[in-house]
Amino acid sequence: MKLTILSFLLLAMAGNTHKKVINNHAQDMTNLESNPGLQLATFASGCFWCTEAIFQNVDGVEKVVSGYMGGKVKNPTYKDVCTGQTGHAEVIQLTYNPKEVSYDELLEIFWKTHDPTTLNRQGADVGTQYRSAIFYHNDDQKQLAEKYKKKLAEAEVFDQPIVTEITPASVFYKAEDYHQNYYNLNGDAPYCSMVIQPKVEKFKKVFKEKLKNQ
Repeated sequence: MKLTILSFLLLAMAGNTHKKVINNHAQDMTNLESNPGLQLATFASGCFWCTEAIFQNVDGVEKVVSGYMGGKVKNPTYKDVCTGQTGHAEVIQLTYNPKEVSYDELLEIFWKTHDPTTLNRQGADVGTQYRSAIFYHNDDQKQLAEKYKKKLAEAEVFDQPIVTEITPASVFYKAEDYHQNYYNLNGDAPYCSMVIQPKVEKFKKVFKEKLKNQ
C-alpha cells in the first residue's frame, strides 16, 4: 500500500522528533563519557523552573536541564504534560561532579527545598506532574535515597508522611527551549518574582557553604 503524502510527512515528523530525543540522550552520554568523573541525578519537586533555579547555584553541579520523566507517552510536550494525563513529572536532570558535591548533599538540598509531604502538589501547582520524586540512575543512588527518606521519617522531621517516590530513571525528554534557564532569563515575570525568588533566597541562606563562587 502506498503512503499518502500526508502520511509520509507525519512519519517523517515523528522520526525527526524521535531522533531529537535520541540526540539529546546521546549528547548527555557523550558529555559523561568525555568527563568520566561526572554523574547524573534526576529530581522532581514541583515546577521545574524553581528546581532548576536552585540547583544551578550548587557548587559541583555542572549542568541543569529541565524536562519530563516517568510517563507513558512518547515525546510529550509541555502542553501534554500539563494535562496530567501523560504520567510525566516535571524534572530537572543535572550533571554533577561527585568530588565537589556528593549525592547525599544533593538529596539534602532536594528534601529541604520543597514539601515532600504534599501528594501531587507544591503550593498552588497541583497535578501529578508536580509530584515529589527521585529518579535514581544506579543502585547506589537508590540505596542512598531510601536510607535518607527512612531517616527523615524516623526522625519525624515533617508533620505528615513523606510521599516522595523513589523510582528508576526512565527516558528523559528535554523540555522546550523556553523552559531552560527560565528564572535567569525571566526574573521580572510575576511567577519568578513571587514564587521562585523567595525560594532561591531561602536556599542561599540555608546552604551558603554549598553555593558556587564561595
